[in-house]
Amino acid sequence: MRTTARHAALAAAGLLALSSLTACANDAASTASTGSGSKGDGKGTKVKIMVGGLDKVIYLPAMLTQRLGYFDAEGLDIELLSEPAGVQAETALVSGQVQGAVGFYDHTLDLQVKGKEVESVVQFSQAPGEVEIVSTKAEGDIASPKDFKGKKLGVTGLGSSTDFLTKYLAVKNGVKVSEFTPVAVGAGPTFIAALQQGAIDGGMTTDPTVANVLDKKAGKILLDMRTPQGSQEALGGPYPSSSLYMQTDWVNSHKDTVQKLANAFVKTLKWMSTHSAGEIAEKMPADYSQGNKLLYSVAIKNSLPMFTKDGVMPKNGPETVEKVLKAFNTNIQNADVDLSKTYTTEFVDKATG
Repeated sequence: MRTTARHAALAAAGLLALSSLTACANDAASTASTGSGSKGDGKGTKVKIMVGGLDKVIYLPAMLTQRLGYFDAEGLDIELLSEPAGVQAETALVSGQVQGAVGFYDHTLDLQVKGKEVESVVQFSQAPGEVEIVSTKAEGDIASPKDFKGKKLGVTGLGSSTDFLTKYLAVKNGVKVSEFTPVAVGAGPTFIAALQQGAIDGGMTTDPTVANVLDKKAGKILLDMRTPQGSQEALGGPYPSSSLYMQTDWVNSHKDTVQKLANAFVKTLKWMSTHSAGEIAEKMPADYSQGNKLLYSVAIKNSLPMFTKDGVMPKNGPETVEKVLKAFNTNIQNADVDLSKTYTTEFVDKATG
């Protein structure tokens, strides 16, 4: 049995590596937005943004803003890049490879205690948009997070937000982080393959992966955090997740550019709130539907409740995130996090005015 599990894990890892290489190559070739920059302020109208998975529905506003032409309308020249996990987008940001990252807000708290000042400038969502899936093979063994002990659980990447949330759910339900094994399996085909091959017993992922898992009958939903209600039940409050976050120094020295970014993203969030999932799906790149437009529309519809309409940080959201991270992150447990420095509403307030 150990040999079989090892082979399955290796197969999933191989698929992840191949998927990552393909995604990076495709993104580098096709995701640049070529706005003229004629309205630019001369200090960063060319902006590179790393997204923790451009085709994930939780990060949909990034590509949708480009497809709607709102970056161009603001005179911005945006280059969207993609990595399979939010933690890799974070790394690209703090290393200076990009000026912005689209990923989970919780990274701003984690980075603060590591001495990095980073803040969310547009808050896309008020719920994680994540779903805990149990494989068809293991569904008899996992009825709740209390059963995580001894299990192999898939996350997009170690140190990612799916990793954070999985650890919280375990600890909240009496399972120590040392009592289960997180396995980095990415999302999409690699996540599904890991489920089917037994490399993981379950895992945390988002749409459209969720919709495809259910369609293939590779697993079932254990916990659904795609809505504010689901976030409240699983985490005890609103959980601001996907966002545009940037290094504070860069924000302060490029306020005109950041305002234009906020204007563009808030327009997109408002547009999303007045259009159907099918209409949104039609605006996205054709390959995002993976050959099944109906299923892709369903995936978007199921995740739409997570998004804000105005880009504003939800009330008590930062406190919920801090509580979740303090449950298992010793660095944050032993630190005084200044939540006021992890986000700003300065730009979205002006954009919605």
